[in-house]
Amino acid sequence: MTNLINILLVEDDEVDIMNVQRAFRKNKISNPLYVVNNGLEALDALLGRQPGAEIPSPGIILLDINMPKMGGIEFLVELRKQPALKSISVFVMTTSNEESDKVAAYNLNVAGYILKPLSFEGFANAVATLSAYWHLCEMPVRMPNDQHV
Repeated sequence: MTNLINILLVEDDEVDIMNVQRAFRKNKISNPLYVVNNGLEALDALLGRQPGAEIPSPGIILLDINMPKMGGIEFLVELRKQPALKSISVFVMTTSNEESDKVAAYNLNVAGYILKPLSFEGFANAVATLSAYWHLCEMPVRMPNDQHV
């Protein structure tokens, strides 16, 4: 049996946060889920810049594109610059169907780009598919000292 990997949700919409949390419960996904509201908060937490708000090294990030302070593409640029963080698998979950966002995200090595479903059932199905995917993938073991730069 493999260890549960930590998942970071970077999302500013409270309804979408609740939908992801509900989808985790519905699909009996027991991976720890951490939530931050924008790319800047995510970087601060991942890099240990906010005492008490650190996030244990996530294996997967679920990322929105359109957020205040620092959007998803800006966050990806900064994430990929960090040696200890650049290999984290990132799945974009967004309402943006803009081709330029898709190209930018894939150029920054995202594992997938998913349009947010309009219904909760769609959310639940998307999360179930992601769960099946990440349970099939072999993740490298991260050492505790590798959590922060």
